Amino acid sequence: MIRVAITGVCGRMGRCLTRGIAQHRNMQLVGAVQYLSHPQIGSDAGVVAGISEIGVPITGKLEDVLHRSDVVIEFSKPEATLDHLQHVVDADKAMVLGTTGFTADELATLQALASQIRCVMAPNMSLGVNVMIQALELIAKTLGNDYNIEVIEAHHNHKADSPSGTALRVAETLTTALEQDLDEAGVYGRHGIVGARPKKQIGIHAVRGGDIAGDHTVLFATEGEQLSVIHRAHSPEAFAKGAIRAAEWIIDAPKGLHDVSEVLF
Repeated sequence: MIRVAITGVCGRMGRCLTRGIAQHRNMQLVGAVQYLSHPQIGSDAGVVAGISEIGVPITGKLEDVLHRSDVVIEFSKPEATLDHLQHVVDADKAMVLGTTGFTADELATLQALASQIRCVMAPNMSLGVNVMIQALELIAKTLGNDYNIEVIEAHHNHKADSPSGTALRVAETLTTALEQDLDEAGVYGRHGIVGARPKKQIGIHAVRGGDIAGDHTVLFATEGEQLSVIHRAHSPEAFAKGAIRAAEWIIDAPKGLHDVSEVLF
């Protein structure tokens, strides 16, 4: 039995993960973590997730439950994630990391810490998105710079970071395939008189509204035709399934930082 702790357990992803682990025959939820001032501290994680009581009270500190966990599934804020990751490293546990919105310096710190343990990290844990990313690499290499590329993502109105981590991963994949630098080619939205669009440019646009779980569209357009590749998540369940699968996989993986593609393919 794999013993799991979830951080951000009261959030959309945390509740989905709680429900998924409760139904998993080879996993047991032993720790549920939320920030200290959250009003549901002390509540049963199963009740908060919309299922029956599971006997796991929500705590404000990962350290309270880490000792009895095998793996931590982390979906929270960048600052909290780095703090939690340090505790996981100190305890020599495994981790599945789905937090997004890191700065370049935070990402460097994260990579240095995560390399010391068994860790899977990805901005998007869904199988469909990761298949799309692999397909986009082939499409970009085939079409080349004769096609204008635009990345459009849409998420719910509570999402803190913009553009999404998935959109950034998509843009990085495209620029690598085209032998470009995202820092030079990427344009994040447009406003004003910007002039004609250069060939070697990738537009990245973020939409926020309602309860959109996650939409990503990549548009390839040239004179006379266009090609669109679309992934649409209808609920966070798709991401939770991938994260749970990653938690199973990472237990027996070698130490180091792993991409979710190693888990899914």
